[in-house]
Amino acid sequence: MKKRVTGIGGLFFKSKDPKAAKDWYKKHLGFNTDDYGCTFKWKDTEGKDCTTQWSPFPEDTKYYEPSKKDFMFNYRVENLVELLATLKEEGVTIVGEMEEYEYGKFGWILDNDGNKIELWEPIDQPFL
Repeated sequence: MKKRVTGIGGLFFKSKDPKAAKDWYKKHLGFNTDDYGCTFKWKDTEGKDCTTQWSPFPEDTKYYEPSKKDFMFNYRVENLVELLATLKEEGVTIVGEMEEYEYGKFGWILDNDGNKIELWEPIDQPFL
């Protein structure tokens, strides 16, 4: 089995006013925000270009369900298909079906506290 989690892919949280949150972070902390939040660019230990996403979501978002929390972590992973199969064998709750986009594959699980976790096998190039 390859590595499982290789880093943090994103931090997502509920906000009463996502636009105001993005504006505040831009003004006070220098975040380079856009419609989705802020994409942080960095290099891994092998010098590969990578990204991590920071995004406020509307308070009434259903994206984190079935979790009742106001946040969701996104972790970067290797070989999502294999990892989801292994996690299922280990008794981890898989949420929904894997989805694939130009920037990578996504899958969702619940941790031991019922928090929804997004797993991302990234293709960083669209963000760079």
